[in-house]
Amino acid sequence: MYIHSIAFVAAETKIAQDAMYRLKHRYGHVSPDKAEVIVALGGDGFMLETLHRYMGRKVPIYGMNRGTVGFLMNEFREIDLPERIQDAQTVKLHPLQMEAHTKDGGSMCALAINEVSLLRETRQAAKLRIKIDGVERLPELVCDGALVCTPAGSTAYNLSAHGPILPMGSGLLALTPISPFRPRRWRGALLPEKAQVIFEILEPEKRPVSAVADYTEVRDVSRVIIREDTSMDIRLLFDPEHNLEERILKEQFVE
Repeated sequence: MYIHSIAFVAAETKIAQDAMYRLKHRYGHVSPDKAEVIVALGGDGFMLETLHRYMGRKVPIYGMNRGTVGFLMNEFREIDLPERIQDAQTVKLHPLQMEAHTKDGGSMCALAINEVSLLRETRQAAKLRIKIDGVERLPELVCDGALVCTPAGSTAYNLSAHGPILPMGSGLLALTPISPFRPRRWRGALLPEKAQVIFEILEPEKRPVSAVADYTEVRDVSRVIIREDTSMDIRLLFDPEHNLEERILKEQFVE
């Protein structure tokens, strides 16, 4: 099916804004609320913002790299854009839902496409208890923090924390510690995508911890519940020669 209506959105940088101006004049432009596809111009950070902003529409999003990091983006080219979108491969993702409970009795829910991370707020190391599907698996993890990531997010913060890269369609989540002190040899776990992960913060007054779902932060948490939200579909479009599965595979063989 040929694409008739495209919405262009861009990061605030000059290179992204200039690209959007040229593309609008070449192909026309409609509101993102009415578009068949949204084209995002920027880097991975802007792509995450775009995915969050239009998640409820379930409209496919095609990214082109006009930023510094473009793992989730296609190569930028101005010509033949409708044809590229028509031939693109679709990757469907489900975000993670974070349910964060705070020391003062409050709670907040947020969605994460990349990861949910827990981080110490002070010089004191965090102490975390980890339960998987209601079963205690690690009674005490002393660390700077920990994270749970999707396959799409496995090459982001998770990779920097020495976590595993997860192929798309693997049906897995990665649970990765951040600078673990005890147990020293624990390097994390691979979990089924349907698993529910519960972090309980030990000594929360002495060792305060914040929880972050992509870029939504909740401070002074006491308990964090993480699960996949299957009610939300995210559709990313990739050129066949440079699809996300191929990029994830290539990343595992980078020197």
